[in-house]
Amino acid sequence: MRLHRLTLTAFGPFGATQEVDFDALSSAGLFLLHGPTGAGKTSVLDAVCYALYGAVPGARQSPGATLRSDHAPAGLPTEVQLELTVGGRRLEVTRSPAQPRPKRRGDGFTQEKAQSRLRERGPEGGWKALSRSHQEIGEELVQLIGMSRDQFCQVVLLPQGDFARFLRADAEARGKLLGRLFDTRRFAAVEERLAELRRGAEARVKAGDEQILALAQRIAQAGGPAAAEAPQPTVRAGEPGLAEAVLEWAALARSAARERLGIAGAVVAAAEGRQLAAARALEAERERDRLQQRYAETRRRAQELEARRPEHDASQERLERARKADRVAPALELREEAERAYRAASDRLDRARALLPRDLSDAGADQLAELERRFQQELYALEAARAAEERSARIDEERDLLDREARADEELIRDADAWLADWDTTRTALKARIDAAQEAATRAEQLAGLLAPARRRLDAARRRDALATDVQQAERQLTAAREQELDARASWLDLRERRLRGIAAELAAGLVAGEPCTVCGSAEHPAPASPGDGHVDRATEEKALAAQRSAEETRARTEQQLGLVRERYAAAETEALGDEPTAEAEAPTVAELRTLVDRLTDEHAEAHRLAAATNPAREALTAAEREHAGRLAQRQEAGERIAARTAAREALDADRARLAEQIAAARGESASVAAHAERLTRRVALLADAAEAVRAEQDAALRRKEADDRLSDAAFRAGFDTPQAAAATLLDAAAQHDLQHRIDAWQAEAAAVADRRAERDAREAAERPPARPAEASSTHDTAERLLREAASAHATARERCAELDRLSRRVVEEVRRLGPVREEYERVARLAGLTAGTSADNERKMRLESYVLAARLEQVAAAATARLQRMSAGRYTLVHSDARTGGRRAGLGLHVVDAWTGSERDTATLSGGETFFASLALALGLADVVTEEAGGVRLDTLFIDEGFGSLDDQTLDEVLDVLDSLRERDRSVGIVSHVADLRRRIPARLEVVKERHGSTVHHRL
Repeated sequence: MRLHRLTLTAFGPFGATQEVDFDALSSAGLFLLHGPTGAGKTSVLDAVCYALYGAVPGARQSPGATLRSDHAPAGLPTEVQLELTVGGRRLEVTRSPAQPRPKRRGDGFTQEKAQSRLRERGPEGGWKALSRSHQEIGEELVQLIGMSRDQFCQVVLLPQGDFARFLRADAEARGKLLGRLFDTRRFAAVEERLAELRRGAEARVKAGDEQILALAQRIAQAGGPAAAEAPQPTVRAGEPGLAEAVLEWAALARSAARERLGIAGAVVAAAEGRQLAAARALEAERERDRLQQRYAETRRRAQELEARRPEHDASQERLERARKADRVAPALELREEAERAYRAASDRLDRARALLPRDLSDAGADQLAELERRFQQELYALEAARAAEERSARIDEERDLLDREARADEELIRDADAWLADWDTTRTALKARIDAAQEAATRAEQLAGLLAPARRRLDAARRRDALATDVQQAERQLTAAREQELDARASWLDLRERRLRGIAAELAAGLVAGEPCTVCGSAEHPAPASPGDGHVDRATEEKALAAQRSAEETRARTEQQLGLVRERYAAAETEALGDEPTAEAEAPTVAELRTLVDRLTDEHAEAHRLAAATNPAREALTAAEREHAGRLAQRQEAGERIAARTAAREALDADRARLAEQIAAARGESASVAAHAERLTRRVALLADAAEAVRAEQDAALRRKEADDRLSDAAFRAGFDTPQAAAATLLDAAAQHDLQHRIDAWQAEAAAVADRRAERDAREAAERPPARPAEASSTHDTAERLLREAASAHATARERCAELDRLSRRVVEEVRRLGPVREEYERVARLAGLTAGTSADNERKMRLESYVLAARLEQVAAAATARLQRMSAGRYTLVHSDARTGGRRAGLGLHVVDAWTGSERDTATLSGGETFFASLALALGLADVVTEEAGGVRLDTLFIDEGFGSLDDQTLDEVLDVLDSLRERDRSVGIVSHVADLRRRIPARLEVVKERHGSTVHHRL
């Protein structure tokens, strides 16, 4: 990974835009980043980290801190842009943090979201946008760099203070740092997973033991006294021997329960014998008591039967007389029916006479019938008049219909006249719409022809502005190439001149004793020239010449590239000017062309919208013409209907006058013929009803007289003196049935009493002493209670045995099921203890993660020793130690071996300067190991932050020699320091100057 260019805008202490050219600084291999305290040296490194990872190093990522410069104006946004090469790809990453910006409308500020952009430079030199997503850019860069942010900050930015603390830190602090760098979370995850599996297995074992203890508790409850005979196991869940103790105790409980079951069975058999004898005695007492009560009841019923005998005889006599009266009942019913019919006919006659006029109140049936026939004939004569009256009503309706139709036609004519009056104006307006739409279609075609070139000009202007940046960059590269060529040529000429001045020494170096000189020809060489200070040999000159030629080729390629970029720029600029460019014409801006394209687009859309109304306008004109013709036709038809309707109205008026005379003659004093006919109809109905009522009343009187004669004859034949006597004796069917029921009940009771008096066993039982069933029942209840108690105890004992057997089987099943679980727990617990460092098998008490980190630390110590020996002139060597100190765990110890004394001591005993170069060596070694861990990603740019002030001159030279060796294979190293002596030793410098309005950077090359 190589850094090329860093641009900071309103970032940290930098209030304006500052640019750092790492290519120029890296050309020397070793460069210095210096400046006063607080100027912003570390902020440059923060900007590099922020551009790559979207965050500054963790130590400076404090909560509530902002990356925006307090010196920056409100309208200048904070932005960091870094150009780098990684994985063979030239990339440009730009990031802006979340920051406030002025509102576009009104006063105040609004919060702008964080933004990220990633571009890649193609083979042809152009930039191609890759992504604007924070997540995608972060994943892409981390994948290419191969390191996390923490690893990058430790490997590339090399903070010496952290490594000095690392040297003096204990094993736990070293473990945290190494864990972040080498990402040993997977080994910690293995430890945690095994611990979790151990806890899970332990929980399952305890759960199984809890289940066994719960079953033991249920056995104690189910066994009752039998289980209490043996003490319950006191082993707790998770302790060994729990299953065996519970199984043994359950067997003892089952044995005691079976013994109690046998005793309960014997008690039940004895109680059953006593209960059977008591039941038989109770049954005998109850039977004797029943017979004695039956005999006493029979005597009581016989006495009651004799007391009711007179009532029985009277009921029998009354029933016989009622049955004689039944023969008179039909005649009585006929007489009552005739009486009811006569009263109904008389009432009807009274109501009919009340409705007749007074002169007809005493009229007979014949007179009433004659009046009915006369009124009926008059009603028939009104039929023709009624038809005429109905026709007159229909004529009125037809006349009203003609009037309504006439009003509708007149309204139609007025509406048509009003519409036709505006016809010329309507037709002119519709034709104007058609013309306007056709003109808009022509305008849309013209604007379409202008819009495409305008869009091409806008695209060209955008390419022109992008190429302008490329031209400026190419010009800067050409300037740098020319300067590099001039420097290389001046260096070559200087070396050539110096070589020519010392050419004699070069020739003298080729002289051989006894052989002639190539210049003078002498075989003797008494005083050959010797090389002086600063002598240049042929190889040095040729190397400088090759460098000059390489710089010349670079300059030629840069000029060619600049020419190509300028050609593309000129082509884009010409296309942006349009079809008729002139010398006086100014190049339009992207904003002007965008405004032109937007205006043409809007005008084209509007013209297209108007042109789309052509067909609707033509259809509207056609529809209006059709409506015009239709309204003319409707107006003519309405006039014709009005003329025809006048003749029809006159004919209806004549018919109505003729019918009016006929109706007036027929209706008399009534309002209408129908009313007159209705009045006659009511009279006819009244007369007919009255005549029918007179005849019905006469018929009913005759039938009543005949019924009286039949009733007198039937009463005499039945043996009654008068019909009234027969009616008084008469009983209905319910009364007769009740008398018969009482007679039958008395006779049945008499027969039952006679039968029960003949029973021998009841009579004998009555002669014996009184029965005592209560005492027998009490004795039987006592026997029953004792039997139930014995049976309950036996059932309880049997259930206890069954429940104990079932629970014991469950205990056995649970013990068998828990066996594999317990084996798994023992296996997992052994592995978890081994990886956690708590097992006796782990002699050094090292956790798995610490073991892996110890191996990494051993690699780091080996890599750091190679540079530490050079810095300390072979005195010190870093070694890893896995020895335990006190009660702490082993694994991450770090010692230094002093070659002068041969002793091994802790790194905390080093002096300040020794601590610095030891930490520097450790940082460089750690960088090598982490780089190898990240897949061997090449790191062409490194930064070392502070610590050089604690070194003497000799040690500083040795440290700089080590750092200078890092430049091998085109690697550059940047030293961040404010030590003044380094400015003299390192010519390539980036100076950070602290000013009132914000810091600035200056290149010193």
